[in-house]
Amino acid sequence: MKKFSYLLLLIISAVLVLAACSGKENGNEGGNGNQNESGNADGDLLAKVKNSSELLVGTEGTYAPFTFHDESGKLTGFDVEIVEEIASRLGVKAKFMETQWDAMFPGLDSERFDMIANQVGIKPERQEKYDFSDPYISSSAVLVTQADNNDVKAFEDIKGLKSAQSLTSNYGEIAKSYGAELVGIDGFIQAIELLNSNRVDVTINDKLTVLDYQKQKPEANIKIVAEADDAAQSGLMFRKGSETLVEAVNKALNEMIEDGTYNEISEKWFGENVLE
Repeated sequence: MKKFSYLLLLIISAVLVLAACSGKENGNEGGNGNQNESGNADGDLLAKVKNSSELLVGTEGTYAPFTFHDESGKLTGFDVEIVEEIASRLGVKAKFMETQWDAMFPGLDSERFDMIANQVGIKPERQEKYDFSDPYISSSAVLVTQADNNDVKAFEDIKGLKSAQSLTSNYGEIAKSYGAELVGIDGFIQAIELLNSNRVDVTINDKLTVLDYQKQKPEANIKIVAEADDAAQSGLMFRKGSETLVEAVNKALNEMIEDGTYNEISEKWFGENVLE
Protein backbone atom coordinates (compact mmCIF):
# COMPACT_ATOMS: atom_id res chain seq x y z
CA MET A 1 0.00 0.00 0.00
CA LYS A 2 2.84 2.35 0.87
CA LYS A 3 4.52 1.51 -2.43
CA PHE A 4 1.31 2.32 -4.34
CA SER A 5 0.91 5.66 -2.53
CA TYR A 6 4.50 6.58 -3.29
CA LEU A 7 4.02 5.75 -6.98
CA LEU A 8 0.82 7.82 -7.11
CA LEU A 9 2.63 10.78 -5.54
CA LEU A 10 5.36 10.59 -8.21
CA ILE A 11 2.75 10.57 -10.99
CA ILE A 12 0.94 13.63 -9.58
CA SER A 13 4.23 15.52 -9.19
CA ALA A 14 5.18 14.79 -12.80
CA VAL A 15 1.81 16.06 -14.05
CA LEU A 16 2.22 19.33 -12.09
CA VAL A 17 5.72 19.91 -13.48
CA LEU A 18 4.52 19.34 -17.06
CA ALA A 19 1.63 21.77 -16.54
CA ALA A 20 3.98 24.45 -15.20
CA CYS A 21 6.36 24.05 -18.13
CA SER A 22 3.45 24.28 -20.57
CA GLY A 23 2.32 27.53 -18.94
CA LYS A 24 5.79 29.07 -19.30
CA GLU A 25 6.05 28.10 -22.96
CA ASN A 26 2.73 29.79 -23.67
CA GLY A 27 3.91 32.99 -21.95
CA ASN A 28 1.35 32.65 -19.15
CA GLU A 29 3.66 32.48 -16.17
CA GLY A 30 2.12 34.57 -13.41
CA GLY A 31 -0.89 35.25 -15.66
CA ASN A 32 0.64 38.41 -17.21
CA GLY A 33 1.93 37.08 -20.51
CA ASN A 34 3.70 39.86 -22.43
CA GLN A 35 1.89 42.71 -20.74
CA ASN A 36 3.14 45.23 -18.26
CA GLU A 37 1.40 46.34 -15.06
CA SER A 38 -0.95 48.67 -16.92
CA GLY A 39 -2.03 45.92 -19.30
CA ASN A 40 -0.19 47.29 -22.34
CA ALA A 41 2.18 45.41 -24.59
CA ASP A 42 5.78 45.84 -23.42
CA GLY A 43 7.37 48.97 -24.85
CA ASP A 44 4.13 50.52 -26.17
CA LEU A 45 4.48 53.89 -24.47
CA LEU A 46 1.75 55.44 -26.62
CA ALA A 47 -0.78 52.89 -25.30
CA LYS A 48 0.28 53.67 -21.74
CA VAL A 49 -0.11 57.41 -22.34
CA LYS A 50 -3.56 57.00 -23.89
CA ASN A 51 -4.74 54.63 -21.16
CA SER A 52 -3.74 57.14 -18.49
CA SER A 53 -4.97 60.13 -20.56
CA GLU A 54 -1.78 61.95 -19.52
CA LEU A 55 1.48 62.76 -21.25
CA LEU A 56 4.10 63.24 -18.52
CA VAL A 57 6.56 65.94 -19.58
CA GLY A 58 9.80 66.88 -17.88
CA THR A 59 10.68 70.59 -18.07
CA GLU A 60 12.52 73.27 -16.07
CA GLY A 61 9.83 75.93 -15.77
CA THR A 62 12.53 78.56 -15.34
CA TYR A 63 13.79 78.94 -18.91
CA ALA A 64 12.00 81.84 -20.63
CA PRO A 65 10.65 82.11 -23.25
CA PHE A 66 10.49 78.34 -23.65
CA THR A 67 9.19 77.10 -20.30
CA PHE A 68 8.58 79.54 -17.42
CA HIS A 69 5.93 80.98 -15.09
CA ASP A 70 4.18 84.19 -16.04
CA GLU A 71 3.16 86.94 -13.62
CA SER A 72 0.08 84.97 -12.57
CA GLY A 73 2.20 81.93 -11.76
CA LYS A 74 0.96 79.89 -14.71
CA LEU A 75 3.46 77.70 -16.54
CA THR A 76 3.76 78.94 -20.11
CA GLY A 77 6.21 79.41 -22.96
CA PHE A 78 6.94 78.27 -26.48
CA ASP A 79 7.76 74.68 -25.56
CA VAL A 80 4.77 74.48 -23.24
CA GLU A 81 2.31 75.58 -25.94
CA ILE A 82 3.85 73.26 -28.54
CA VAL A 83 3.53 70.25 -26.23
CA GLU A 84 0.02 71.15 -25.08
CA GLU A 85 -1.09 71.23 -28.72
CA ILE A 86 0.61 67.91 -29.47
CA ALA A 87 -1.01 66.30 -26.42
CA SER A 88 -4.42 67.61 -27.48
CA ARG A 89 -3.99 66.00 -30.88
CA LEU A 90 -3.11 62.72 -29.19
CA GLY A 91 -6.32 62.94 -27.21
CA VAL A 92 -4.58 63.35 -23.84
CA LYS A 93 -3.56 66.13 -21.45
CA ALA A 94 0.03 67.26 -20.98
CA LYS A 95 1.15 67.07 -17.34
CA PHE A 96 4.35 69.07 -16.84
CA MET A 97 6.72 67.86 -14.15
CA GLU A 98 9.20 70.60 -13.30
CA THR A 99 12.74 69.71 -12.35
CA GLN A 100 16.22 71.19 -12.49
CA TRP A 101 18.24 70.70 -15.65
CA ASP A 102 20.76 68.43 -13.91
CA ALA A 103 17.94 66.09 -12.87
CA MET A 104 16.17 66.16 -16.24
CA PHE A 105 17.87 63.26 -17.98
CA PRO A 106 17.96 61.00 -14.87
CA GLY A 107 14.24 61.68 -14.46
CA LEU A 108 13.59 60.44 -17.98
CA ASP A 109 15.83 57.43 -17.41
CA SER A 110 13.91 56.46 -14.27
CA GLU A 111 10.56 56.78 -16.13
CA ARG A 112 9.42 59.68 -13.97
CA PHE A 113 8.13 61.24 -17.17
CA ASP A 114 7.50 60.11 -20.75
CA MET A 115 9.50 62.80 -22.53
CA ILE A 116 11.41 66.05 -22.09
CA ALA A 117 10.44 69.44 -23.56
CA ASN A 118 13.17 71.91 -22.68
CA GLN A 119 15.01 73.02 -25.82
CA VAL A 120 17.20 69.92 -25.78
CA GLY A 121 19.69 70.12 -28.64
CA ILE A 122 19.83 67.13 -30.97
CA LYS A 123 23.42 65.93 -30.75
CA PRO A 124 25.00 62.63 -31.89
CA GLU A 125 26.13 61.71 -28.38
CA ARG A 126 22.58 62.16 -27.09
CA GLN A 127 21.06 60.24 -30.00
CA GLU A 128 23.13 57.22 -29.01
CA LYS A 129 21.18 56.97 -25.75
CA TYR A 130 17.85 58.70 -26.44
CA ASP A 131 15.19 59.02 -29.13
CA PHE A 132 14.24 62.44 -30.48
CA SER A 133 11.23 63.83 -32.27
CA ASP A 134 11.65 65.68 -35.54
CA PRO A 135 13.24 69.11 -34.90
CA TYR A 136 10.69 71.63 -33.68
CA ILE A 137 12.96 74.65 -33.48
CA SER A 138 16.21 75.85 -35.02
CA SER A 139 18.58 78.55 -33.84
CA SER A 140 21.95 79.90 -34.80
CA ALA A 141 24.48 82.45 -33.62
CA VAL A 142 23.69 86.03 -34.63
CA LEU A 143 25.74 89.23 -34.63
CA VAL A 144 24.06 92.15 -32.85
CA THR A 145 24.92 95.84 -33.02
CA GLN A 146 23.29 99.13 -32.15
CA ALA A 147 20.42 99.96 -34.47
CA ASP A 148 22.24 102.98 -35.94
CA ASN A 149 25.51 101.13 -36.60
CA ASN A 150 25.95 100.86 -40.37
CA ASP A 151 29.61 99.88 -40.35
CA VAL A 152 29.22 96.30 -39.11
CA LYS A 153 27.40 94.10 -41.60
CA ALA A 154 29.14 90.72 -41.29
CA PHE A 155 31.17 88.67 -38.82
CA GLU A 156 34.31 89.61 -40.72
CA ASP A 157 33.73 93.26 -39.78
CA ILE A 158 34.27 92.74 -36.04
CA LYS A 159 38.05 92.34 -36.17
CA GLY A 160 39.54 94.68 -33.57
CA LEU A 161 36.12 95.64 -32.18
CA LYS A 162 34.93 95.04 -28.62
CA SER A 163 32.43 92.20 -28.27
CA ALA A 164 30.45 91.54 -25.07
CA GLN A 165 30.65 87.79 -24.44
CA SER A 166 30.63 85.14 -21.76
CA LEU A 167 34.29 84.17 -21.87
CA THR A 168 33.62 80.42 -21.72
CA SER A 169 30.75 80.28 -24.23
CA ASN A 170 30.72 79.06 -27.83
CA TYR A 171 29.68 82.57 -28.85
CA GLY A 172 32.81 83.97 -27.22
CA GLU A 173 34.87 81.52 -29.25
CA ILE A 174 33.16 82.69 -32.44
CA ALA A 175 33.89 86.34 -31.64
CA LYS A 176 37.51 85.50 -30.87
CA SER A 177 37.86 83.56 -34.14
CA TYR A 178 36.92 86.72 -36.07
CA GLY A 179 39.49 88.80 -34.19
CA ALA A 180 37.22 90.65 -31.78
CA GLU A 181 38.42 91.86 -28.37
CA LEU A 182 36.30 90.09 -25.75
CA VAL A 183 34.66 91.99 -22.90
CA GLY A 184 33.48 89.53 -20.24
CA ILE A 185 29.82 89.45 -19.17
CA ASP A 186 27.56 87.30 -16.99
CA GLY A 187 24.60 87.13 -19.36
CA PHE A 188 22.75 88.48 -22.38
CA ILE A 189 21.10 91.42 -20.60
CA GLN A 190 24.47 92.71 -19.49
CA ALA A 191 25.71 92.45 -23.08
CA ILE A 192 22.83 94.63 -24.26
CA GLU A 193 23.49 97.16 -21.50
CA LEU A 194 27.14 97.45 -22.53
CA LEU A 195 26.11 97.78 -26.17
CA ASN A 196 23.63 100.54 -25.46
CA SER A 197 26.12 102.44 -23.32
CA ASN A 198 28.74 102.32 -26.13
CA ARG A 199 31.15 100.32 -23.99
CA VAL A 200 31.23 97.56 -26.62
CA ASP A 201 30.58 97.53 -30.35
CA VAL A 202 28.86 94.18 -30.82
CA THR A 203 27.75 90.95 -29.18
CA ILE A 204 27.21 87.45 -30.56
CA ASN A 205 24.41 85.41 -29.06
CA ASP A 206 21.62 82.90 -29.65
CA LYS A 207 19.11 84.06 -32.25
CA LEU A 208 16.10 82.97 -30.22
CA THR A 209 17.31 84.89 -27.18
CA VAL A 210 17.71 88.06 -29.26
CA LEU A 211 14.31 87.65 -30.94
CA ASP A 212 12.64 87.16 -27.58
CA TYR A 213 14.30 90.29 -26.22
CA GLN A 214 13.18 92.32 -29.26
CA LYS A 215 9.67 90.93 -28.87
CA GLN A 216 9.55 92.00 -25.23
CA LYS A 217 11.27 95.34 -25.85
CA PRO A 218 10.46 96.54 -29.38
CA GLU A 219 11.96 99.94 -28.55
CA ALA A 220 15.38 98.39 -27.90
CA ASN A 221 18.12 100.11 -29.89
CA ILE A 222 19.63 96.92 -31.33
CA LYS A 223 19.51 94.95 -34.56
CA ILE A 224 20.71 91.64 -35.99
CA VAL A 225 23.16 92.23 -38.83
CA ALA A 226 24.43 88.71 -39.57
CA GLU A 227 23.54 85.08 -38.88
CA ALA A 228 25.83 82.05 -38.81
CA ASP A 229 25.19 79.40 -41.46
CA ASP A 230 25.13 76.41 -39.13
CA ALA A 231 21.94 76.21 -37.08
CA ALA A 232 21.43 74.05 -34.00
CA GLN A 233 18.19 72.07 -33.85
CA SER A 234 16.22 70.99 -30.80
CA GLY A 235 13.76 68.15 -30.39
CA LEU A 236 11.49 66.53 -27.83
CA MET A 237 13.49 63.78 -26.13
CA PHE A 238 12.39 60.24 -25.21
CA ARG A 239 13.86 57.06 -23.77
CA LYS A 240 15.07 54.51 -26.29
CA GLY A 241 12.26 52.14 -27.20
CA SER A 242 9.56 54.84 -27.28
CA GLU A 243 8.95 54.39 -31.01
CA THR A 244 5.14 54.40 -30.88
CA LEU A 245 4.97 57.64 -28.93
CA VAL A 246 7.70 59.30 -31.02
CA GLU A 247 5.82 58.44 -34.24
CA ALA A 248 2.55 59.83 -32.87
CA VAL A 249 4.27 63.03 -31.67
CA ASN A 250 5.95 63.52 -35.06
CA LYS A 251 2.61 63.04 -36.82
CA ALA A 252 0.95 65.67 -34.61
CA LEU A 253 3.88 68.06 -35.03
CA ASN A 254 3.83 67.73 -38.82
CA GLU A 255 0.09 68.37 -38.86
CA MET A 256 0.64 71.52 -36.80
CA ILE A 257 3.23 72.73 -39.28
CA GLU A 258 1.00 72.00 -42.27
CA ASP A 259 -2.17 73.63 -40.90
CA GLY A 260 -0.41 76.78 -39.64
CA THR A 261 -0.76 76.14 -35.90
CA TYR A 262 2.99 75.90 -35.43
CA ASN A 263 3.55 79.20 -37.20
CA GLU A 264 0.95 80.93 -35.00
CA ILE A 265 2.70 79.78 -31.82
CA SER A 266 6.11 80.71 -33.23
CA GLU A 267 4.96 84.19 -34.29
CA LYS A 268 3.45 84.74 -30.85
CA TRP A 269 6.71 84.07 -29.02
CA PHE A 270 9.39 85.16 -31.48
CA GLY A 271 7.76 87.27 -34.17
CA GLU A 272 8.78 84.83 -36.90
CA ASN A 273 8.87 81.15 -37.82
CA VAL A 274 11.77 79.61 -35.90
CA LEU A 275 11.64 76.17 -37.46
CA GLU A 276 13.59 77.09 -40.58
